[in-house]
Amino acid sequence: MNILVVGGGGREHAIIKSLKKNKRVHKIYALPGNGGIAADAECCPVKANDVQGIVSFAQSHKVDFAVVAPDDPLVLGCVDELEALGIPCFGPRKNAAIIEGSKVFSKDLMKKYGIPTAESRAFTDADEAIAYLKNGSFPAVIKADGLALGKGVIIAQTEEEGVRAVRDIMCDKVFGASGNSILIEEFLTGPEVSVLSFTDGKTVIPMVSSMDHKRAHDNDEGLNTGGMGTVAPNPYYTQAIAKECMEKIFLPTVNGMRAEGRTFQGCLYFGLMLTPKGPKVIEYNCRFGDPETQVVLPLLESDLLDIMIAVHEGTLTSDMVKFRNGAACCVVLASEGYPQTYRTGYEISLPVPQENEYVYIAGAKAEGEKLVTAGGRVLGAVAAAETLQAAVNGAYALAHKIRFENAYMRKDIGKRALACARED
Repeated sequence: MNILVVGGGGREHAIIKSLKKNKRVHKIYALPGNGGIAADAECCPVKANDVQGIVSFAQSHKVDFAVVAPDDPLVLGCVDELEALGIPCFGPRKNAAIIEGSKVFSKDLMKKYGIPTAESRAFTDADEAIAYLKNGSFPAVIKADGLALGKGVIIAQTEEEGVRAVRDIMCDKVFGASGNSILIEEFLTGPEVSVLSFTDGKTVIPMVSSMDHKRAHDNDEGLNTGGMGTVAPNPYYTQAIAKECMEKIFLPTVNGMRAEGRTFQGCLYFGLMLTPKGPKVIEYNCRFGDPETQVVLPLLESDLLDIMIAVHEGTLTSDMVKFRNGAACCVVLASEGYPQTYRTGYEISLPVPQENEYVYIAGAKAEGEKLVTAGGRVLGAVAAAETLQAAVNGAYALAHKIRFENAYMRKDIGKRALACARED
């Protein structure tokens, strides 16, 4: 089979390495891929949001199956366009990808089907939103409705910060058209959990839970990033909580989408907060998370391609998906200064990963025989092991063998998870 994977980050590298395990795979194309992915797939310079370019490539290269990984092409209808030409895909169609593409839509869906989430109000007028804030409580969460590269959420500690956020999003359009509508939500507290799930629109099979570390610096300080590291499983996510989430969140979401004529087939990501009143949905994503994928897939014992085909065909069953016992940890190596100003173009020196070690490349390009930095988040050093402590130790040991000028990593990935595990 010729497989096409749309995207070019660490998430896509993890997906490609998993797909390569299937003996039916003849060739994998990555659009656009990156300099590190090039060791595992043929990279072609077609941007992930160039839907027509992707479709033309898939036709001309006789692609048998496509995996559309990032949010932009999914929301733009890339799966619809490919499947119209008879190319089967893993990923939701445009009318289902709206669950991430519009936060107002997803909030209305949750209200309609009784799915627990934060109280909120939607606004299309900045003055009305500001008037609402003046009578509200703080902290308050202000969200741009559409996609904003993961940066469209602002937690306002004061009325002044809230008003500034509304004006930035709705008036100054710092997130473009994504800010034409906003949500103002109550501020929830509790541990956060990421749960990716496979679903064919009827059956929902959650993957191993994970814990992301969004802040740039140790002790969860500094600016929000795309994620500085992850661990799986998340020790806060107990079997009892998992059962409650399946009954009150996962199944109602998938069933609600089907009832709305928006059957979701692909990877549905549940961003949860375990509040004192029970688990609540913070956000949905219509695809694999990054860097959650980098710790979840190394624990997958089943064949990823077989699962993806079953999702597409609507034949997914629980016995198709099996995860190994143990844990995994991903430590992200970034360019110093990320997520603000940083320099790139530095040569990367990589060790040869040993068993249960993985290096997933995100922001790098090839220059001749060299691999050089080309982004903020450069790569993820991942280790899987029997225990969370061993996985954390292994990921850091691997990370310290990787060299490039101005490399930066958090030194506390997994610290909270280990503390929670010890309490248990």
